Amino acid sequence: MPLTTPAKAIARALSHLSGMGKKYGIEWWILVAGALIVLAIIFMALFSGAIAPFDPYDQNTGPQLAPPGGEHLMGTDNLQRDVWSRMVHGSQTILRVAVLAAIVSSLCGIILGLISGFSGGILDRVVSLIMDSVYSFPGLILAIAFAAMLGPGVINITLSVAVIYIPTYFRLVRGQTLAIKEELYVEAARAIGASGWTILWRYIFPNVIATTVVVFTLNVADAIMIEAALTYLGLGLPPDIVDWGMDLAMGKRFLPAGHWWLITFPGVMISVLALGFTMLGEGLAEILNPRLLER
Repeated sequence: MPLTTPAKAIARALSHLSGMGKKYGIEWWILVAGALIVLAIIFMALFSGAIAPFDPYDQNTGPQLAPPGGEHLMGTDNLQRDVWSRMVHGSQTILRVAVLAAIVSSLCGIILGLISGFSGGILDRVVSLIMDSVYSFPGLILAIAFAAMLGPGVINITLSVAVIYIPTYFRLVRGQTLAIKEELYVEAARAIGASGWTILWRYIFPNVIATTVVVFTLNVADAIMIEAALTYLGLGLPPDIVDWGMDLAMGKRFLPAGHWWLITFPGVMISVLALGFTMLGEGLAEILNPRLLER
């Protein structure tokens, strides 16, 4: 058999992408664009040591408040630190907090939603009441309250952000569980003597987990904005951790003097990363919509 050359592999991949684009339309290209943005920033976070030309804490990289250009692609800050290097290393922090917060909230929300919807009765009413109470609060206000109570730190801000998304997963999974547990195949499983836990994890869980993928990506995008907002307000991460929200907060006082790059680049990076996850989630939501397959 002839060996597959890199050119042929690339041509085959492009042909496949084009075929998917014809099948799903603009939704596919939205998903691809979002995935490319997210993968680019993940790559930047994973290989930050090789990409960043300076240590993000180095206070002797060049002139103070130097504008973008030359060896400082995004300029320097008031402490003579290279802004581009801080953007590269800061991607690790914001991805870690946002993704971990989404994982924690999804695990808690999915488990509670499955148990509550399947069990019913007083347990369902009590858990639903608690989740509805949490859901009724504006997300940022609730995150600010938890962050102020727990204090600064990576774990604390992760928990503060995670709490506000648990009801989202709970409501979604509980609603689907209530519907699926009445299906004929679940009744058949009961008839042959399957236990409640077997029915829950083998018959119901696989049918509700797919829809949470879309919610997960959208929640990561929202968590990025919440994390940056909390750090900007001084309720998130301590100053000794490289973070885009922290750089945004520190750079705002230099804007009246014309040092625009100190807030522009952190703001752009936050917006681009959130946009990437949003596009990824929106693309998945449209592609997983069965009505699109009827075109």
